[in-house]
Amino acid sequence: MKFSRALLLSVLTLGGVLPGQAAPWVAGKEDWPCWRGPNRNGHADPTQKLPLALDPGKHTLWEAPVPGRGHGSPIVVGDRIYLVTADEKKQTQLLLAYERRTGTLAWRTVIHSGTFAPKINRKATHASNSPAFDGDKLYVSFVNGGAAHTTAVSLDGKKVWTTRLTDYVVHQGYGASPMVYKSLLLVCADNKKAGAIFGLDRKSGEVVWKVDRPRIPNYTSPIVHRLGGLDQLVLSGCEKVVSIDPLTGKVRWETKGSTQETVSSSVTDGERVFISGGWPKNHVHAVESDGSGKVAWRNISRVYVPSMLVTKGHLFAVMDGGAAMCWDCRTGERRWKGLLGGTFSSSPVLVGDHIHVINENGEYFQFKADPAGFEVVHKARIGEQVFATPAYCGGRVYARVAVFQNDVRREKLLCLGERP
Repeated sequence: MKFSRALLLSVLTLGGVLPGQAAPWVAGKEDWPCWRGPNRNGHADPTQKLPLALDPGKHTLWEAPVPGRGHGSPIVVGDRIYLVTADEKKQTQLLLAYERRTGTLAWRTVIHSGTFAPKINRKATHASNSPAFDGDKLYVSFVNGGAAHTTAVSLDGKKVWTTRLTDYVVHQGYGASPMVYKSLLLVCADNKKAGAIFGLDRKSGEVVWKVDRPRIPNYTSPIVHRLGGLDQLVLSGCEKVVSIDPLTGKVRWETKGSTQETVSSSVTDGERVFISGGWPKNHVHAVESDGSGKVAWRNISRVYVPSMLVTKGHLFAVMDGGAAMCWDCRTGERRWKGLLGGTFSSSPVLVGDHIHVINENGEYFQFKADPAGFEVVHKARIGEQVFATPAYCGGRVYARVAVFQNDVRREKLLCLGERP
C-alpha cells in the first residue's frame, strides 16, 4: 500500500515509536480515521476520483437510517463507518458501526444511559463529535450525568474502559472530539465548573497528565501540530492561546488574545497557528509558533463554528453567515470574499484544488482553492439539514444528513460516488 509523503510525515511526527515498540497503525488513503481526516487538517486524499458534479439523484450508492439525533461527523476505517448518536427520549448515547459497502448496521453499542443536560443550544445535540481510531480501538467522548467521560470500544462493539474525566456543566453543548497521539488519547473538557485537558493512556484509560483550565465554556477539539521541530497541542478559547507538550502536559507557551468561546480547530502553515472564535467577540488571527506569543495579524471576521483550511500559502474559511474567505497566511491580507449563502456549521474539506462544504440547509458547494479569485464550480442539495462534516475518502462522500417526513426529522447516512 502506498502513502502520501504528507501522511508518512504525519505518522513519523505524531505517531513515532521507540526502538522495540510495535509500529503505529497508519491510515490508508481510503480511510478517514478522526475529526478533520487523516492529517487532522481538513485535507482529503487529492488523488481520489469524486464525481465532477455531485448529484444525489445519480450518485447515491446507498443510504442508511441513523437512529436518534446527533451532529457528530462520521469516521471511515477499513470496511466500516462509525458515528455517534443520542436517543433523547431514552437519554442514551450510542456508537454505531455501518458496513462501508452496503450501509448495513453492523452493531450499536450504548455508551451511556443516564441523565442528559436539561438545556442545550438549539443547534447542539448530545452527540456532536467524532470518534477516533488507533488501529485497535475506537474512542468516544460524551457528557452525561453532569460529567465528561471518554470510552474505548473494541472493533466488535464491546466497551473496554470508561474514564470519568471531570465535572461538566453544559453551557451550549459538548463537541470536542478525542485525538490519538502516540500512546495517549488527548481529550478536551473545557467548561465553566471544572474545565481541563487530559492525556489518557490508550490501553487503560488512566490519566497520564491533566492541565486545569479557566472556568469558561469552550468547545474546541485537540489538534497537534509540528512547529519548530516540536509537537505542539495548540488550543484557543478561554481567553488565551496555549501550546502544550502533548506527551507530558507541560505548557510550552501561552498568550492572551483569544475570545472566550471557540469551536473551530486550529490550523497551521508550519510557521503560524491560525485560530478563530465567535463569542463574545469575533476574530480570526495568526499567532507566531516560536513561543513568543506574538500575534502576526488579526481581523474581526466571524468564523465561529466551521474550522479553516491552509493551502498554497493561504488561509481559507467559510464564515458562519455564508461567505467564503481567503487570506494571505503571512500578512493577513484579504485576497477575496465570495458569497455562498445560507448558514454553516459543518467545516470545509479540501480535495485536490477544490474546497467542498455543505450549509445547514443541505446546500452543497464546491469552489476553487485559488487565491487569485473566488469561483463556485458546482452546487447541489444533499438532505434538508446538515450540521456534520462529511468524510471524503476512497472516492466516496459519507454524509450525515437529516430529512423531514410529515414534519418528523429523521437522520440518515449517505454514501455518494460514481457507480461501479
